[in-house]
Amino acid sequence: MLLAHPGGPYFQRKDDGVWTIPKGEAGDGEDLLTRAKIEFEEEVGVAPSGEWIEIGSITQKGGKVVHAWAFEADLPEGFTHQSNTFEMEWPPQSGKVQQFPEIDRVVFFRSEKARRKMKAAQTPFLDRLNDVLKSGGL
Repeated sequence: MLLAHPGGPYFQRKDDGVWTIPKGEAGDGEDLLTRAKIEFEEEVGVAPSGEWIEIGSITQKGGKVVHAWAFEADLPEGFTHQSNTFEMEWPPQSGKVQQFPEIDRVVFFRSEKARRKMKAAQTPFLDRLNDVLKSGGL
């Protein structure tokens, strides 16, 4: 499973339990799969392609609903991760605004390691993906 490590200073030294599927927020009435493809490209730096299989949605601790799809693909040879950025005041109350990547790393993990790395609320996606793979999907 391809997971993304959140960028920025708060996650710099965190590893297990913070990785996530590449994701973003859809606007009202926006097609969710189209938004997922756009967000994947923005956060990973590669235009996705292939057959997409819906693996459902979950609600994270803060109430955010995340919809997910799976597709089979390889990263291009010589792949270098590229992500869009965000700005925030850092250090806090310093008045200094810095830019940080939304995602600072992307890595393919085997199922057991992915379960340890990813946010607990997102592990149902891993279970659903494994079910799809067992049934011959993808």
